[in-house]
Amino acid sequence: MPRTNFKELLDAGVHFGHLKRKWNPSMAPYIFMERNGIHIIDLEKTVTKLDEAASAMKHIAKSGKKVLFVATKKQAKEIVAEKVKAVNMPYVTERWPGGMLTNFPTIRKAVKKMSSIDKMAVDGTFLNLSKRERLQVTRQRAKLEKTLGSIIDLTRLPSALFVVDVSKEHIAVREAKRLGIPVFAMVDTNSDPSDIEFPIPANDDASKSISLIVGIICEAIEEGLGERKLEKDKEPQHKDKKIIRKELETKDIPAAIIEAIVEEDEDEEEEDDEVAVESDEEEDIVKVIDEAEEEL
Repeated sequence: MPRTNFKELLDAGVHFGHLKRKWNPSMAPYIFMERNGIHIIDLEKTVTKLDEAASAMKHIAKSGKKVLFVATKKQAKEIVAEKVKAVNMPYVTERWPGGMLTNFPTIRKAVKKMSSIDKMAVDGTFLNLSKRERLQVTRQRAKLEKTLGSIIDLTRLPSALFVVDVSKEHIAVREAKRLGIPVFAMVDTNSDPSDIEFPIPANDDASKSISLIVGIICEAIEEGLGERKLEKDKEPQHKDKKIIRKELETKDIPAAIIEAIVEEDEDEEEEDDEVAVESDEEEDIVKVIDEAEEEL
C-alpha cells in the first residue's frame, strides 16, 4: 500500500514545478504538463518514487546505519531539524562546509574539540581562565554547536544522504558520489536527477511539500528502527554479513543500498590519518571551525 496518495500530495502543492524556461531536460520523464508557463510534476511518479525511497530508508535504519539529512534553505531548516531529530538521525541545516564527507576526520576533530570544551567546564579548568579567555572559548563552543552540533553522534561516514534541493546542495551531492554514498533527494523541475540514486520528483520550495516528503521518509526510518529493536530482542546473536546480504537480495533492494547496509564497519579513523582532500575543501573547513583547532 502506498505511503501517501494523489490528493495528499496535491493539497501540499508537491506538483508545482518551476517556470518552463528554468527547467532541466533530465526531468522530462517526471513532468506531467505545462500550465501558465509553469511545469506540473507527475504525482503518480512521485508516489512510486517516494515508496521506493521510503522502503530503502527503512532497510538502512533497520540495519542500524545512519542517514545524514541536508537542508540549508530557509524554508526547510526548521522542518528537517524537528522531524529528523525525532528519529535520532544526523542533519545539516546550516551552511554545508566543503569536505564534511571527503575530509571527515577533520570534522571529527572539531566535534572532539567541542567535547573537550565541555569537559573544561566540568573539571573546573574554566575557573583558571581569564574573563576574556572564557568569553573566547564560549564563543568557539557556540559556533561549533551551531554548525556541527547535529552531527555530534556521527562517528563514521553515513550510509546514505537525504537532500532537499540538489541544486543548492550540489557540493554535498558531489562529495557523496565521490565516496560512493547513495543519495536520496527531492528533485524539482530545475534539478538534474541523473546523479541521484533515489530521486523524488517534488516541489522543493514549498514548506508544506517539504514537510510531507520528509515526514514520510522519517516515518519509514522510525519503522525500520522499531523492527530492528524487535529483532534484537528476539535474536541477540550477531548475524553473519553473508546471511544479511542474501536476505536483502531476495527483497529486490537496489545494489547500492545493499552495499551501504552490509559494508564492513570501518575502525574509527585516527586524528592523524592522511586523507586526500582538495585544498579548497580544507580551507572551507578551517573557516567553519574557525579557531577551534588552536590550543586553548
